[in-house]
Amino acid sequence: MTNAEPRAPRTVVPIDSSVLIAEAFDQAQVTELRHSVTSCVLAAGLSGQRLDDFVLAVNELITNAVRHGGGHGWLRLWRSASEVVCEVADHGQGITAGRLADHSRPAPDTAGGWGLWLARELSDTMEVATGDAGTTVRITATLIVPAPATAGPDVTPA
Repeated sequence: MTNAEPRAPRTVVPIDSSVLIAEAFDQAQVTELRHSVTSCVLAAGLSGQRLDDFVLAVNELITNAVRHGGGHGWLRLWRSASEVVCEVADHGQGITAGRLADHSRPAPDTAGGWGLWLARELSDTMEVATGDAGTTVRITATLIVPAPATAGPDVTPA
């Protein structure tokens, strides 16, 4: 690799995490990948509206990678003890600082510009690393683990 070639995005995944998906994708795989994300995140412990929101956020990120990132991207999905994490990377032109700083909701009649806003709104956290060599977006959803049932008082029958 020469200095002129874009470098592949680097991901640091904690040792105690469980990788669920790590694969490249293009336009043809978007639907299949969304279904895989849904299955994996459901199995990891998200359900109901939180599941739907996280999958929609991931879908927006992979669609953005295809549309704005050179037609393809890389998705990594993993589970830690307390959250699911999804990272989508591409080799596009990057996102302008002004666009990243703008957290306002797009106008209802706007045809584009909803992807990052939706991903930010529908996930618990969102981090973006961007530049001339591409963009990497990482979102998380905290896993809500039910509190352990407390045992009732120890009653001895009379």
